[in-house]
Amino acid sequence: MKTRVAVLFGGRSVEHEVSIITGIQAFCALDREKYDPIPLYVSKDNRFYTGEELGKIETYRDMKACLQTATQVLLVPSENGVDMIRYPMKKLGNNLIGSFEVALPAVHGTNVEDGTLMGMLEMLRIPYAACDVMSSAIGMDKYLMKAALNHAGIPVLPALPFSGKEYALNGEAVADRIENAIGYPVIVKPVNLGSSVGISRADNREKLMTALDEAFGFSARILVEKAVTPLREINCAVLGDADDARPSVCEEPINSDEILSYRDKYLSGGKNSKSGKSGGMSDLKRRCPADIPDEMASTVQALAVKTFRALGCSGVARIDFLNNPESGELWVNEINTIPGSLSFYLWEATGLPFDKLLDEMITLAFKRHRNREALNFSYETNLLSSVSLGGAKGNKQ
Repeated sequence: MKTRVAVLFGGRSVEHEVSIITGIQAFCALDREKYDPIPLYVSKDNRFYTGEELGKIETYRDMKACLQTATQVLLVPSENGVDMIRYPMKKLGNNLIGSFEVALPAVHGTNVEDGTLMGMLEMLRIPYAACDVMSSAIGMDKYLMKAALNHAGIPVLPALPFSGKEYALNGEAVADRIENAIGYPVIVKPVNLGSSVGISRADNREKLMTALDEAFGFSARILVEKAVTPLREINCAVLGDADDARPSVCEEPINSDEILSYRDKYLSGGKNSKSGKSGGMSDLKRRCPADIPDEMASTVQALAVKTFRALGCSGVARIDFLNNPESGELWVNEINTIPGSLSFYLWEATGLPFDKLLDEMITLAFKRHRNREALNFSYETNLLSSVSLGGAKGNKQ
């Protein structure tokens, strides 16, 4: 009997459209001999929709028409896993649209990838093929991620965090502190976004103020760190869990600016995948495998696995590195707990087809779910039988 898999994508995030691409890629790649995939789209106002047309990328070219072809549903835990209930419900007839046994999150950015969606899936008691709440939250928060990796002895660039309130009260003082503690050039980035949204490089005071304004437009907290010059970027994906994790080959993105921009990632590529799957991170111009010495590749792969484990990750993640090719220095820049296109192109280059990658992710999801279901989440006591609130109920002050 086939396993029913809900592929979740979309959500209230600036990476909404990128998530749709990743979700449809995963939906199309799932092995139909083993799985019955269900597209489960999360709109920008956090409503859940399903329907056959939602599994086609062309449907999303007209969002208004797209939702007219779909059915809004509520998710309810049941003996079958999670039921999808029609909403609003019909007074007559069956309102059960379907059910699923495991979730495959293909979401990016705040309000979904940051652990928010994973918390909902935990409440539904459904297996899901992604990092858990804690690792998702830490991985999304660049400052907490740096703190955790620094504690684990993994090289990261030092950075200064700032709040929107600090900047609003005295922006010049914030700029003074950056200049005195770091110096130019610097990279300014929102603390909790991906896809290079809101990230800028500044090499003077005027550009710094512009970069701060832009970053604070996307997040209430930002980071400022020294820009690596000269810069080479190297990425490596990791698949597994705390018990067993392995790295992919390394890639070197080819960017058109000092930092890899949103345009570089999603708007300037071509069909590079031999599988014919296009869009998202799979279209990024890259050298894969990266043109680096074997010794450096091994170092990157080892640090990628160490980062994955230090943050308690599961499923597939991509770790992005910064390298100074002149000095040889190497730093972890960030982790993508749900990478664009699920990094299938890195695994294809490693010898693992996309459908097999998804198969392993789903197997890991069921493994973690079995382990968690074996734990105790209640403690039998007779506490309530002897509790009295002393007439407090209904009291008015």
